[in-house]
Amino acid sequence: MSVRELVVLGTASQVPTRHRNHNGYLLRWDGDGFLFDPGEGTQRQMTFAGVSAHDVTHICLTHFHGDHCLGLPGVLQRMSLDRVPYPVHLHYPRDGQPYLDRLRHASIHHATVDVREHPVDGAGVHRDDTVRLETRPLSHPVTSVGYRITAPDRRKMIPRRLAEEGLHGPTVGRLQREGAVTVDGRRVRVEDVSYVAPGQRFAFVMDTRLCDGAYELAAGAGTLVCESTFLHRDTALAEEYGHLTAVQAAEIAVAGGVRRLVLTHLSGRYGQDEEHRFLDEARQVFAGAGHPGEVRLAADLDRIPLRSRLAPSTSDNAE
Repeated sequence: MSVRELVVLGTASQVPTRHRNHNGYLLRWDGDGFLFDPGEGTQRQMTFAGVSAHDVTHICLTHFHGDHCLGLPGVLQRMSLDRVPYPVHLHYPRDGQPYLDRLRHASIHHATVDVREHPVDGAGVHRDDTVRLETRPLSHPVTSVGYRITAPDRRKMIPRRLAEEGLHGPTVGRLQREGAVTVDGRRVRVEDVSYVAPGQRFAFVMDTRLCDGAYELAAGAGTLVCESTFLHRDTALAEEYGHLTAVQAAEIAVAGGVRRLVLTHLSGRYGQDEEHRFLDEARQVFAGAGHPGEVRLAADLDRIPLRSRLAPSTSDNAE
């Protein structure tokens, strides 16, 4: 059975706090594990979260500020220590290659893991047999990219329509294979008794101002993990430093029809007693737009299951 869930390893921004570690997010996606932006302490957070080095198949860096990448040396060295036997794909902005080289060789160790580098230039696509990984450029003082993972579209049969057409058992399988069958002299096409369910989408938008890339990544996503470094009262600071507010993250989610917005990357300037304001501000945007989605404030070691998207028509089509 496939498993898709987000394991939150760290949620702080530039400076970690007593209750928020530097960034780190593991997305379990069927047989793959995507580790996003491993900041300092990620290896230890993985231990707390029950995440093994063998769970990681892809590492995705949005940019090369330390809170998003300084955990990479420890993670890679742990993977070598644990003898991870498969290739690990490493995605990152191309112009950060000098920093990546230093991170990969930050200290003496016996490197055994097969790391395959995939530098990206803004917008790009990495595709394998089971997943499509897209990137878009973001707006930050240094080169930064966001990521979106998309599963293939699937054709789903509608039980009510199958019954109406008298289709059952092996005939349904033949219809799926051949595209059409003849039943009692009637030609029934697969399109008549099914619909195409859009593949599930997961978007990851980290350090950025409002920009086209953020909106493009969020479009149609079931879950959007989005930085919300500042509260609305500090919008000017967010713009100056290349970040988003909780209100802006919610605006991106509403525009994209996102079902669940996960707010993270909180500035340490706000105490624990103010963190509820991030939720309040984002939820007000959802409510004002009549958007039915969910807003969640990420906490270290959260486990967030990814929900299936519903089909766009009647309840007969619901997954």
